[in-house]
Amino acid sequence: MHTEAVHQSQFVVLNESTTPVLSRLSFHAEEPFAATVAFRTERGRWIEWTFARDLLVEGLDEPAGLGDVRVRPDLSEDDDFLTLEIESPDGYASFELEREDIRTFLEASYELVPLGEESAHFDVDGLIEEISNV
Repeated sequence: MHTEAVHQSQFVVLNESTTPVLSRLSFHAEEPFAATVAFRTERGRWIEWTFARDLLVEGLDEPAGLGDVRVRPDLSEDDDFLTLEIESPDGYASFELEREDIRTFLEASYELVPLGEESAHFDVDGLIEEISNV
């Protein structure tokens, strides 16, 4: 069976809490530039953020992101972790992600859409049609 998506679940630490939060990273070939991270709330709902897959790639080695999603290796006290920061008008959260989990997720996404070949998998005409039919 061939799939066009990669999903990876893991527990992450939110704002230095002692209680881990279930998270899920997702990548879909039909959206080759994007990755989505979702966090399960206490009420069983999922809160999702979509951002450039490149942020994860760059964030493995150096701070990446200028907007509401940032990935930084240098804020974590342990080299085995990355810090994912999310900011919105409603608040701020930081999560520690295992660096090896991010590498594994990215490698699986490269099998679907190799890095640098995103444009070949992106349906520009479909996006234009979707936007113009609003």
